[in-house]
Amino acid sequence: MHIEIVHTLAIADRQSRVCNKLHTLQVTHIKGDIPMIRHMMILTLLLTLACTLCPGADLWDLAKANREALTISTLFTAQNVSQYLGNEKGTQDAIDWCRATGVTHVFIESYRDKYTAPRELLEAARDRFHKEGFDVSGCITPTQVGKLGTGWTAISCYTNAGTQKQLQEIFEYAASMFGEIMIDDFLFTDCRCDECKAARGDRSWTDYRCDLMMQMSEQRILGPVRKLNPNARIIIKYPQWYDNFHERGYDVVRQSEAFDRTWVGTETRDYDNPQWGGKVQYEAYYIMRWLGGIGGARCGGGWFDPYGTTQDTYVEQARQTVLADAKEMLLFCYGSLLGGTGPANVEKLRTEIPGLFELAKKVRGKPIWGVAAPKAPDSDADNEQYVYDFVGMLGLPLVPTDRIDPQARAVFLPVHSLKDPDLRSKLKSMAAAGTPILITDGLAGRLDGMDLTGANVTVLEVKGDPRRLLQLGREQLNAIRDKMLAPLGIRFDAPNKVALYLIGDDVIVIENFNDEAVDVRLDMSAPLSATMTLVLPVGGKADLSCEGKTVRLGGLAPRTMVLMEY
Repeated sequence: MHIEIVHTLAIADRQSRVCNKLHTLQVTHIKGDIPMIRHMMILTLLLTLACTLCPGADLWDLAKANREALTISTLFTAQNVSQYLGNEKGTQDAIDWCRATGVTHVFIESYRDKYTAPRELLEAARDRFHKEGFDVSGCITPTQVGKLGTGWTAISCYTNAGTQKQLQEIFEYAASMFGEIMIDDFLFTDCRCDECKAARGDRSWTDYRCDLMMQMSEQRILGPVRKLNPNARIIIKYPQWYDNFHERGYDVVRQSEAFDRTWVGTETRDYDNPQWGGKVQYEAYYIMRWLGGIGGARCGGGWFDPYGTTQDTYVEQARQTVLADAKEMLLFCYGSLLGGTGPANVEKLRTEIPGLFELAKKVRGKPIWGVAAPKAPDSDADNEQYVYDFVGMLGLPLVPTDRIDPQARAVFLPVHSLKDPDLRSKLKSMAAAGTPILITDGLAGRLDGMDLTGANVTVLEVKGDPRRLLQLGREQLNAIRDKMLAPLGIRFDAPNKVALYLIGDDVIVIENFNDEAVDVRLDMSAPLSATMTLVLPVGGKADLSCEGKTVRLGGLAPRTMVLMEY
């Protein structure tokens, strides 16, 4: 067994240092064998140190020292404010929980579901958290505002004048107390009432709703808030259902420009959960990177919850959020995390927080490279909803973007690409250049008259059900990956549900989403010396070997992420 000390960290980072020592004992890279008995003694000692260095107070210190790399936040809903922050014990319990979880930023909500939290409680909570060293922001969830619409339960009709007036009052109330306000992801409409039909005229529902919600953003939220408090910042948080944004009035281009900051819903939960399932883990990464590209520096963080999760799927949300270069991750919400699966999820997350700080540092601001995966913001998915997420689970390192670049080295194109008026000319250009193109059968079937039989074109059989891609076998995947990754100088051999991420010029991340251990091989175009410097969860295992141009991960443990530097 070989030992390598990878990091020399400050005293404030002692918990993370111990965790990384444990990781490096599972990896081998310095010459000089030691007897197995000595190795076991050292491992036992480090495990003991880890247990003594992991109390909540240490996470609080660690979080404060690392908040520039990654901030951890939570939300107290309007109902939470009254239930938990209305007395000294409840407030102190909340403060202690936040410190034990590494939370340094709290959002205190003033309105949700027809309920407005009392001013005296909101101001008292705001001031107390400030005094205790937390950053404090406000929040609003615009549900059950004014006249309800004909679609989703609790979603309003914003054509209605009374709804518009109440929306403005709700934001003016919050702005009188908070300098920053987050809008939870219910600022949309799917109403088809008579008022809406009359106002829509001959416009499409998509155009009408996007124009309407842009009007609400400017005239009922941003304008009144800035008049009351010129220095206030308003954050729009987008839901995770990016394929339906435009249909319900989210215009991510115009709204991202109008609002001060943007946030992203990265809640993927458990794929097999009967109530909340159907989302694969890679979605959190794709949407965070995609909206990050649209919002640029304004894109702040990702937001996920405990609903329909196991401990594994809960922390995978956190990993994907941070891996996608989020500056902050919000744990929704305090009240929900005290019951159900919440306590176990949080306990597991606490063990990973030191590693998440390290992950944030290693990916911060670095460009990603791989297979371009363009999606126009207002493109229709038809029957290929969220196909990008499933393709990412196949081991293709996707580069989310909002437009098709004919200069891309390799590209994945689903039916969403029909939104581009120059699609055919771009396809011809890429085909002539020999660019590897992975095209869905849904898109191929809509390109009448185009020759898609070139050696560089691969048709992916989605058959209207992206979920079936999770059934593709290793040999089928290798045939696709060999062609798509060739221009990148990479060959990746792994089973399904093992994701690959290429970050900057020195970081490779591989995550196994399977419930069993897997063997992985990565061939590069030039010899390299790779070092495994981060493994999540703590105690996750993989045997790394590096010889010439080949990196092997043997026995990559279930639900485990490995970061390698080379």
